[in-house]
Amino acid sequence: MPLLLPLSSIALALALHASPSLATEGHYQTKTPYAPQQDPATYAAPPAGFQPIYTQLVARHGSRGLTGMKNDAALYAMWQQAAAQDALTPLGRELGPDILALMKANALLGYGVAGIEKPGYGNLSQTGIEEHRQLAVRMLARLPALFAQVGQDAATAPRQLVTIDSGVDRARDSARFFTQSLLEHAPALAPLLYLPPAPAPYPQGRKAVPQADGVNRFLLYAHKLAPRTDLVADRASPYYATYAASQAYQYYERTKHLHALMDAPARLPAAAAHARHVLERLFAPAFLDQLERGAASYADTGSYSFTSADGQLTRTMTGSGKTVIRSLNAAATKLYELYAIAAGMRHEVPADFSRYMPAEDARYYAYIADHEDFYQKGPATTNSPGVTWRFALALRDDFFKEVDALAKGDLRHAAKLRFTHAEMIIPLASAMGLKEALAPLPASDSDSHAGPRWRGQSISPLAANMQWDVYRNGAGQLIVRLLYNEKETDFQAACDGARIAPGSVFYDYAGLKACYGHVATP
Repeated sequence: MPLLLPLSSIALALALHASPSLATEGHYQTKTPYAPQQDPATYAAPPAGFQPIYTQLVARHGSRGLTGMKNDAALYAMWQQAAAQDALTPLGRELGPDILALMKANALLGYGVAGIEKPGYGNLSQTGIEEHRQLAVRMLARLPALFAQVGQDAATAPRQLVTIDSGVDRARDSARFFTQSLLEHAPALAPLLYLPPAPAPYPQGRKAVPQADGVNRFLLYAHKLAPRTDLVADRASPYYATYAASQAYQYYERTKHLHALMDAPARLPAAAAHARHVLERLFAPAFLDQLERGAASYADTGSYSFTSADGQLTRTMTGSGKTVIRSLNAAATKLYELYAIAAGMRHEVPADFSRYMPAEDARYYAYIADHEDFYQKGPATTNSPGVTWRFALALRDDFFKEVDALAKGDLRHAAKLRFTHAEMIIPLASAMGLKEALAPLPASDSDSHAGPRWRGQSISPLAANMQWDVYRNGAGQLIVRLLYNEKETDFQAACDGARIAPGSVFYDYAGLKACYGHVATP
């Protein structure tokens, strides 16, 4: 059995699945289905004398369904009331069945798919599964010499393919589908796959909460570390700074300051105009007037039962009543969220939600989504420097520590593969100082200027990823290339002096870690 795909098959895979830019048919922002940002045929060749010795990856989970029955059920409740009042337009009458179809697809998502343990909301879609399978194929195709050598040496000088994830189903499943694809195309690598033990015992000072091998919440779920599972009380612990930064971030998420920044666009006349434009295509004006003047509201109440096509699985979902539509803007925003999530569920949902979201309105709500993400997950403001990304510094350091080991001659790891969420990918881009992530804005500049400059579809589409390829020459010099969403990307501007030549995408590792202030541990 061959180690790798035949070259012709690799070329075909790249031709079918690589694209020079993110080609999207709509405005989905961080819900944009993944496509690589650069044609691999245009990647720079490493300098003469350098050979690949290692690669590492961190990737967001792939395209998924809704994370819970909330927005869909609330909007369906609004539709049901409009239907009862005969307050639907001809197009509006089609919305309810399409919402119900989306709810069913989410309730049964993953059923019958090998590798999905529990069907339902929050799982990867078929698109998401394929995103990670093809990401693995392209990694193999990009570094065939590295993986061929690693496979050939598996019995005599084994090098590990270290794989970790956040512990959340969709991240774990992304890791599984990625590595399955890797091993299908390079079966000699199978004995090298390694899931390290989770950091333990945590929470400190309490009954330990065990985590499965391969889980590392401190690196890959650091935005949401919780006292009941992750408490770090010992200031000498290597995880203390990450835990403290996570608590500071979660406090920031609850502040009135953040919510004022995020809600600023909703107070502008454009919000009302776009909401009316979207909703009057679906609902009678008089019905919308009731909502606008506060005479009506709609919540995610009620129970819904959905059965699989083979009749073997029935799931009953009950709304919590906590998601409430109280304004036209809220209704239109929730419709946009269904439109965005449906883009990555095209195999499961036959409905075309773009019918309900005109392009000019989709563009506006995408802009609002970017505005919110900029302040909640991105660089935010100069008033709270680093609070949105300091918890990702451990993840950044983990990339450096891997290369530090190589510099010391420790070649036990051939690759490190990490699987996480947008809430870690976006802060990591800020912590790395990447140009795409931009800089924080002054707090006074909170009138939605972030949106046009900071684009979720390029910062963190579904399956977004950062990869470092490491090369070494005969003299032992290490150089690094950064790929962000598979596009050759510059490290922070302060590192320009570490380039091996002006304009090169390859950086001398010693200079790179110096410009980031990274100090290797003994």
